Amino acid sequence: MVHTPAVILLSFVLAAGFLLVILSCALWANWLPLLVALTFVLAPLPNSICSRCARADDISPEYNSTYVDFGRFVTGMLVTTGLCLPILLAHSALIQPAACWMSIAGGGLVYGTILVYSGWFGGSTDDEF
Repeated sequence: MVHTPAVILLSFVLAAGFLLVILSCALWANWLPLLVALTFVLAPLPNSICSRCARADDISPEYNSTYVDFGRFVTGMLVTTGLCLPILLAHSALIQPAACWMSIAGGGLVYGTILVYSGWFGGSTDDEF
């Protein structure tokens, strides 16, 4: 059962995160910080894909954690890229420092929202048919 206030709150936080990222691009007419939103949106995908591959199947009854470890590594790499890319762009004077911090804050909100949503509603489906 989906709790409507939680979904509304998460959608508000997600919209605020995307707003910060888009404002960090639009206010200074430089669209490079938009790459941060892309990396934070793609960051949870390796975990979800690799966790599905790691489950025991009909051929091999053992649980294989290699897939899970690889998914966590790629997710960590994407999150680190999302945090460090704006700092690198600001250090090399390609974007303004304020755009850097707005982009990091917005990307953090986007990634946090995706994590919270998958943690709350992506769990076990025992109560479904």
